[in-house]
Amino acid sequence: MKKIKLPPKSPPPPPPPQKKSGPDEDALERERLQQLYRKRHRARVKAAEKIQAWWRGTLVRRALLVAALRAWMIQLWWRTLLWRRILKQQQDLLKIYVIQEEAAVTLQSWVRMWQCHQRYCRIRNAICILQDPKNYFAFETSDSLQAQYEVPPNQPEFHIEILSV
Repeated sequence: MKKIKLPPKSPPPPPPPQKKSGPDEDALERERLQQLYRKRHRARVKAAEKIQAWWRGTLVRRALLVAALRAWMIQLWWRTLLWRRILKQQQDLLKIYVIQEEAAVTLQSWVRMWQCHQRYCRIRNAICILQDPKNYFAFETSDSLQAQYEVPPNQPEFHIEILSV
């Protein structure tokens, strides 16, 4: 810590008027006044040092507060940036998921439509074969014939009734 010597604000007090006393009393009085002056000067220097230390502490605390506030602002900005990046990643993943789900649904509908078309074509061909006059069947039983076309279990069932032969 730097000690600053303050110049005396007032010159030392003049020696008191000379009395008709011995030289020892004057010297003692001057010595006492000088000691009192030195004591006051030391007290002033200590008070000035205390004020200077308080002011330096105030400046340091102010600088630390400013630095802490700036660090806090940078942290807040960084957290916001990270949060936005995470939200964007989540939105991108959600978009990809939606596109995949829509594609799966579309493919499933196409496959189901193709399966239905295949079943329809098989049944149509079976009906055409049964109705073909070249392959006409003669039955000795009754006038009305009931025939049934069997289809695998997961496919729709058709019952064909032939009334005249």
